[in-house]
Amino acid sequence: MDSFRNVGLMGRPGNTAVADTLLDVQCYLEAQGCRVIFDEDTAALLDRDDLQICSRTALGEACDLVIVVGGDGSLLHAARILARSNTPVLGINRGRLGFLTDVAPSEIAEKIGAVLRGDFVEEQRFLLSVDVRSGALHKSELLAVNDVILHTGKTVHMIEFELYVEGDFVYRLRSDGLIVCTPTGSTAYALSGGGPILHPRLDAIGLVPMHPHTLSSRPIVVDGNSEIKIKVLSGLPPMVSADGQPGHVLQPGDWAYIRKHPFKLRLLHPPGHDFYAACRTKLGWSSHLSSQEC
Repeated sequence: MDSFRNVGLMGRPGNTAVADTLLDVQCYLEAQGCRVIFDEDTAALLDRDDLQICSRTALGEACDLVIVVGGDGSLLHAARILARSNTPVLGINRGRLGFLTDVAPSEIAEKIGAVLRGDFVEEQRFLLSVDVRSGALHKSELLAVNDVILHTGKTVHMIEFELYVEGDFVYRLRSDGLIVCTPTGSTAYALSGGGPILHPRLDAIGLVPMHPHTLSSRPIVVDGNSEIKIKVLSGLPPMVSADGQPGHVLQPGDWAYIRKHPFKLRLLHPPGHDFYAACRTKLGWSSHLSSQEC
């Protein structure tokens, strides 16, 4: 438990169930001798004046471990903030699927207790950075744990763009957009678009066209260290977004450069974590197991 003396708590604002679970986690951690620190937004959710507080950007530096209460979206938000500090993150699920937040509120003592004792599985999940340029002008930079999406924005129209991987021309395509996903994001929006499921340990990036105007365009999986470039040709300005955040409008001739971010998310799972078991549970795969061993 000496490794995790200072534990940060983050939660999704505006949710009573999240607030109740945060207080349960705080009570348990303090009973184990941990110092508990809340970020400012989470502390405001609880509306108490006896909490130790710091800013979200400083939470990673102040803590040995950060526990996020909410859904996968809450953990994605935390990951984009905490990856730079190399602080491990553990998720308690108060959302729907919970691919990343895999501790149930009823398992707080059992699962968090095991993690505090050093019994856990750690995964290194890489992020993607997006650099939007217009000629020599740098327009914006975005950060994604799940995916970077070129999409039509608020209007319904097709986008025309060129795709390059490691400087090599791949294709010119007209479609509703393109999903560029990490292995973490392969079970999110990319899966709905017909993309492949990538095991979290793979060093790979998925490229999934959205409703392409051709029968031959299929998802592509490329090396995780590849530089991916998208040149916008469409007359109606599309947008590029990261993890569903508010996006950036692209003009014809703009480029989006997508590459692996230098910092990674240290994601902790309690003992017994099994990626395929999570797929069976979350995606409704058959759980029937033959009695005959392999």
